[in-house]
Amino acid sequence: MTEAANDLFSQAGAAPWRPLADRLRPQCLDDFAGQGHLLAPGKPLRRAIEDRILHSMIFWGPPGTGKTTLARLIARQADALFLSISAVLAGVKEIRAAVDAARQALAEGRPTVLFVDEVHRFNKAQQDAFLPHVENGTLTFIGATTENPSFELNNALLSRARVYVLKPLQAEEIRGIIERALADQEAGLGSRKLAMGESARALLEQLADGDARRALNLLEMAADLAETEITAELVEAVAAGGWRRFDKGGEQFYDQISALHKSVRGSDPDAALYWLARMLDGGCDPLYIARRVVRMASEDIGNADPRALPLALNAWDTQERLGSPEGQLAIAQAVVYLACAPKSNAVDKAFNAAMDDARRHGSLEVPLHLRNAPTRLMKQLDYGKDYRYAHDEPEGYVAGEHYFPEALKDRRYYRPVDRGLEQRIAERLAHLRALDKKHGK
Repeated sequence: MTEAANDLFSQAGAAPWRPLADRLRPQCLDDFAGQGHLLAPGKPLRRAIEDRILHSMIFWGPPGTGKTTLARLIARQADALFLSISAVLAGVKEIRAAVDAARQALAEGRPTVLFVDEVHRFNKAQQDAFLPHVENGTLTFIGATTENPSFELNNALLSRARVYVLKPLQAEEIRGIIERALADQEAGLGSRKLAMGESARALLEQLADGDARRALNLLEMAADLAETEITAELVEAVAAGGWRRFDKGGEQFYDQISALHKSVRGSDPDAALYWLARMLDGGCDPLYIARRVVRMASEDIGNADPRALPLALNAWDTQERLGSPEGQLAIAQAVVYLACAPKSNAVDKAFNAAMDDARRHGSLEVPLHLRNAPTRLMKQLDYGKDYRYAHDEPEGYVAGEHYFPEALKDRRYYRPVDRGLEQRIAERLAHLRALDKKHGK
């Protein structure tokens, strides 16, 4: 029985045409492109596959890295029934049908590999439905996901499956796939004898962005339009639009904004500009980036350079007023300024420490001398008594005064760093504390 027939939901009499990416699907491990960290000779996963040792697993990686193909190869090597369902389309009914088919195969002495694509789309109850059948050996579970399993999959399922991380394909690996497609006389495009120059191949490698399926789909579309040669212009035309991997709201999204933030914090304007460009090129909303840049200005620059915050706010305002691409330049200007500015997280640390005290110590009373006394009764109760007005004091500072509740007297939250304007702030605070000491505070 063929794999196509074994696919649980394949339909008899389907059209014979298959896309190039499916026709060129590797039939053995030696034909598999990429993932050398998992499948190079001697690696544990390869050894398990070659020894026909089945175990449940999760393949985590971006699209076009071979998750489905690898699951098929594992089933083929183990001479197992291969059942495939998609969490986007399947429900409890399809899960039950797969389990019934696995039970029948087991009764005939044949193992079953159940492949669940986009497994993170299943809810907790649907994921839990596989557990008893995995534990009693009815089937071997292989899930594929583009999302971080730590966040998207149940702990119970994760504890029963080994997670393997699949990486985007390198340029030379994409090049090998392209050349195989052009040369293959049966499954590929070899019978058409189409020419493809170096510039067109290099562009296709770039456009693939580590995704083998995308490379083959673009190649097939270009081949359908070509007469005798697949040119770079033709490849660029069929790509038509955005093509970078950028999962808005997904892990790659947050990885890239993290890289941008850390490049600014690390005072590397060039890396910061690169990550900004990557996010914008991938389709990120510039206003989202502008909001994050404002946060960077407060969190990582603070009073070391107070100009950073209004500059970041101005960049946000410019993007809202002008839109793209004009507003993006203002965001880039702010990013470069913040990356080059002296860094301080002293205010961030001080604020968090103050919030911690506010939560832990409850509703401590305001000292009487700091209270307002708008009525006679309040004055009789000593509200505002002995308060000293700072502007009437030498240097505009009330030496020896305290402003904390008694239980928190002499707390220190803000500790300026020895960089930028905070150097001057630290000098000023040191002078004021010397005055306090002189007055016996």
